[in-house]
Amino acid sequence: MWPSIIAKCKEGGADVIETYVFWNGHEPAKGQYYFEDRFDLVRFVKLVAAEGLFFFLRIGPYACAEWNFGGFPVWLRDIPGIEFRTDNEPYKAEMETFVTKIVDMMKAEKLYSWQGGPIILQQIENEYGNIQSKYGQAGKRYMQWAAQMALGLDTGIPWVMCRQTDAPEQILDTCNAFYCDGFEPNSYNKPKIWTEDWDGWYADWGGPLPHRPAEDSAFAVARFYQRGGSFQNYYMYFGGTNFARTAGGPLQITSYDYDAPVNEYGFLRQPKWGHLKDLHTAIKLCEPALIAVDGSPQYVKLGSMQEAHVYSNGKVQTNRSMTGNGLICSAFLANIDEHKYASVWIFGKSYNLPPWSVSILPDCENVAFNTARVGAQTSIFTFESGSPSHSSRHKPSLLLPGVHGSYFSGTWWTSKEIFGTWGGESFATQGILEHLNVTKDTSDYLWYTTSVNISDEDVRFWSSKGDLPALKIDQIRDVARVFVNGELAGSQVGHWVSLKQPVQFVQGLNKLTLLSEIVGLQNYGAFLEKDGAGFRGQVKLTGLPNGDIDLTHSVWTYQVGLKGEFSMIYAPEKQACAEWSGMQIDDILSPFTWYKTMFDAPKGTDPVAIYLGSMGKGQAWVNGNLIGRYWSLVAPESGCPTSCNYPGAYSESKCQSNCGMPTQSWYHIPREWLQESDNLLVLFEETGGDPSKISLEVQYTKTICSRISESYYPPLSAWSRLTSGRVLVDTIAPELRLRCDDGHLITKITFASYGTPSGGCQNFSEGKCHASSTLALVSEACVGNNECAISVSNDVFGDPCRRVVKDLAVEAECSPSSATKEPRAEM
Repeated sequence: MWPSIIAKCKEGGADVIETYVFWNGHEPAKGQYYFEDRFDLVRFVKLVAAEGLFFFLRIGPYACAEWNFGGFPVWLRDIPGIEFRTDNEPYKAEMETFVTKIVDMMKAEKLYSWQGGPIILQQIENEYGNIQSKYGQAGKRYMQWAAQMALGLDTGIPWVMCRQTDAPEQILDTCNAFYCDGFEPNSYNKPKIWTEDWDGWYADWGGPLPHRPAEDSAFAVARFYQRGGSFQNYYMYFGGTNFARTAGGPLQITSYDYDAPVNEYGFLRQPKWGHLKDLHTAIKLCEPALIAVDGSPQYVKLGSMQEAHVYSNGKVQTNRSMTGNGLICSAFLANIDEHKYASVWIFGKSYNLPPWSVSILPDCENVAFNTARVGAQTSIFTFESGSPSHSSRHKPSLLLPGVHGSYFSGTWWTSKEIFGTWGGESFATQGILEHLNVTKDTSDYLWYTTSVNISDEDVRFWSSKGDLPALKIDQIRDVARVFVNGELAGSQVGHWVSLKQPVQFVQGLNKLTLLSEIVGLQNYGAFLEKDGAGFRGQVKLTGLPNGDIDLTHSVWTYQVGLKGEFSMIYAPEKQACAEWSGMQIDDILSPFTWYKTMFDAPKGTDPVAIYLGSMGKGQAWVNGNLIGRYWSLVAPESGCPTSCNYPGAYSESKCQSNCGMPTQSWYHIPREWLQESDNLLVLFEETGGDPSKISLEVQYTKTICSRISESYYPPLSAWSRLTSGRVLVDTIAPELRLRCDDGHLITKITFASYGTPSGGCQNFSEGKCHASSTLALVSEACVGNNECAISVSNDVFGDPCRRVVKDLAVEAECSPSSATKEPRAEM
């Protein structure tokens, strides 16, 4: 996907691609480096260069990024005497070795800008200022050491430390936040840089999905450049998927869509992508004026909550028209009132500013763009059956009913997982061991098994009281499950929360088994090496006639992982020796069960997704590749507004959706993992699910729509820049533009009205004023094309109602096509 994603970033107006470097991806074992496949860093940098873009390399090597363990390799915590991210010699030695390795690779491939490559910025550490005080003076010394170590590598380009207000003079301190217009670097000699513009937010299992309105994202960016910003990066512009077990913790989902302008599957999220593209175009029209100012722009107070910043190569009389004065001049007009429109007077004319918005005037006269007025289309994504056909060479063992032809409905096999000890490298020792010290993060799962002897007196005591004893654990992390004599007694979910589980024993020797599960290692905060996983504190049985039994120091048998996991039951090359049997009806909703089936890939090139909302919790593999964790944990019913108003300061809880629904039900399968037929799907299901309702679908944009007023601004293509740096605009009518995904065509116009239509996308209706020719004219311009542009004017549609400001509203359907991309139609 890399080339197409990079191309969409460039088309959207990006000049620079920024990426983290994940230490645990590149050095999974000490001294053993990996730079292949998805971790081929050099190839990625070269692909960016091939598109003519610059590169910002954020080496860290701490990343956060909702990535497992913040990017740290787990082997790092096993080094004697190590403490992460402080003045600690073992840690500094390993960090310097890795950072030097990355820098030397970039130099060897001639990827730095002074070598002719694309890399213009690089980062050491990451948001250390957020936690530095936790380490006292050792933190201060470490920060200074990290800066000097980086500078000593002689890379020839600037180093960045984000959120580091005490960064040394030779290091650029930068801002990470939802808004950075008020940020000022710690030295007048440093540019104002925004390394992470949070245009969305991540999601946790069991939580709603955050969204950030396009209008507010645009407002934040426009304000940043209005107030002297130099460099701004979206976090994320494309988030993608945290495949395998790379999602961070606690409890972060597999999808890293992040509500980004390019969605998880590589499609343009509209209107966000288009609105920000228009913003970028408008800002770039202002470049000659922005760089002409040496120092601060002219500031003009326009009202109690309105202001202007004027950039020019000369003194501007802001109370007069700019026509004919010959200056290079651009202006940003802001209304930071959250509730009211404002009419302001500047340059000899009046401008109307919506609430919480910025208007950009590249020529200090005409408005090219306003952050609150969206001219981009809206796109509605859909999942539709790719018509997978199940391989006929496999004899069916159980035929399950499908729905609409899109569900898996052929051959399924099952294999039961063993509770507790299954062999391999199990061992017994006294006491409760910390989860990561045992697993080394080779698996999410760690089994603890011990024996509990129950007397006849104990059984009579519980019977007489009508009560059961309880297992208590002071703290568990992520998921803990309790088994008694091979039967699941109960579970607990949370991040270092207590567990109290009633248990039913029989007289004699009972087998007590605990399963600790991690769902992403902690990725943020101080002292990450000490966070750990598993159980903390006491493990004891309560409610016995002779007092509690402390099991903390009992002899426990430890087993890392699942038998199926370590025998690689999910791998195609291991199927001959795997123990599978035909699935029976009783196997549906069965916990701790492996399922497998075969399928053919959907035809075409659209991205593929698998619906796992009918399953409980587990992991899924396709052709031996781990998609990641799945979990149908449902978000709370409340907390999602029916609509999201863009004005006002944004936070991740402001505009949420998906309340009362599983946080994630669809999971991305890269096309690169699929073959035309006989693909192997393997699931490990922990809690019980129904595989008969799993479906394989393709995602694409089916519905596109837009609504543009004849009073909207001329298209940005009407602007041009003279060699002198001044900009001009042709006063032409605004345009409504529609565009399907690549490889798709507009096949139908489902609504079109020029006049006074009402409603919004998927809910348009004609108003009292309507040009009857609209549908035919729009259909002629758009149907059969990948994209089209229509002039919003009486010259095209006639005037259905005089002295009334009219809108053009259009809704269309896109369909896959094998045809090549058609040229854009215009009218």
